[in-house]
Amino acid sequence: MKFSRKTFSVSKFQQSIWDSGIIFTALLTMCSQVMAGKQELQSVIQGNGHFTKQLYNVLAQKPGNVFFSPISAHAVLSMAYQGADGTTRAAFGKTLGVSDHLEAAVGYQDVMKHLNNVSDVQLLMANKVYIMEGCALNPTFKEVTEKNFFSEVQSLNFSQSEASAKTINQWVEDKTQEKIKDLITPDLLNSATRLVLVNAIYFKGTWASKFNKELTQKEKFYLNDNDTIEVQMMNAKGKYFYKEDETLDAKVLELPYSNSDVSLLVILPNKRNGIANLEKKLAETDLTKITENMFKPEVVVKLPKFKIETTIDLKKPLEKIGLGEIFTNKANFSGMLESPEQLFVSEVIQKAFIEVNEEGTEAAAATEFVIYARSGAIRMHRQEIFTVDHPCIFLIQSHERMNERRRDRLSNTLFIAKLSKINNVASN
Repeated sequence: MKFSRKTFSVSKFQQSIWDSGIIFTALLTMCSQVMAGKQELQSVIQGNGHFTKQLYNVLAQKPGNVFFSPISAHAVLSMAYQGADGTTRAAFGKTLGVSDHLEAAVGYQDVMKHLNNVSDVQLLMANKVYIMEGCALNPTFKEVTEKNFFSEVQSLNFSQSEASAKTINQWVEDKTQEKIKDLITPDLLNSATRLVLVNAIYFKGTWASKFNKELTQKEKFYLNDNDTIEVQMMNAKGKYFYKEDETLDAKVLELPYSNSDVSLLVILPNKRNGIANLEKKLAETDLTKITENMFKPEVVVKLPKFKIETTIDLKKPLEKIGLGEIFTNKANFSGMLESPEQLFVSEVIQKAFIEVNEEGTEAAAATEFVIYARSGAIRMHRQEIFTVDHPCIFLIQSHERMNERRRDRLSNTLFIAKLSKINNVASN
């Protein structure tokens, strides 16, 4: 996300026991703060679920595969939210699903802690603020982005566009294990650029139970009721969380990684041509609770290997879901810099990558925000069949336990994909 002075267009852009008297009061206050923190974390997770559905509905209007990281976009927009005021702040609150910017900041502090401390998988989310040499961040904005979003701050001379773009892209490459390259091009930077906000997220997880490569074989994948292509279909059998959701007219399967606090959720419409109907129903579904009411039977799983890479210009999609003001002269980012320059955004760009194979899943995304200045029922004792041989939706989610019960949790969507065709067979 890039910010510049108005009069230029903005360029491109990711967790007692009480005694009496004074001690009782102190501990009660502490306990209230803990509960408040959980509430704010819940608010951010639910906000991301709301944002995910909105953005997905717009992006899915185009034919073909869809893949992006909603949490990456939600995080970088939430950072910008901290420097906004007036109607611009209100627009952020409505679109991000978090009505108070400070609530978003406190919630993201827990999100960042949780995502960067998940054991047994590689999961990292990082933020960074690049600022024009000679400019200074508003102290409050600087403190909240560093403390709550764990963001680093670095000064660059954006008029030296080649060198600045190289610096930004190298940081993104390092954070995403070289999966996301060339996020920003030099032509997006100039002497009017004031800020570039970047989020990067990287995930690589091995399955809790890997697929046997010797069982992978060529099978048909139905693009619709009649047309098919050949894919490399992986095969496995085991006990997985599963349900048949009558409301969605779909089957839902959860494939855990080596740390079950992160999993791949597959939502498979019952009909081969049921993806459009599923998308409509998901628009009315709470994604944070989609893993509720699942049970764990033995399931025969057939899952294709695939790889998707995308570059998405998010400006028009964000305009459609309520953030149009941030791209206009009406934008109010008066809380970002010490100087009184008016700032606005031109475009937000995300690059994303995912690969699913027998070992597990690798996924990455980076979102850049540039600002210029201007002048169902449980069934037991049966074997379920789950064959992903037609278009479906995948979610990679991290699960935040709300208490010690394993399934009492909120699910935060890190990546979402619609797999409607398979062009690239994932490598071994």
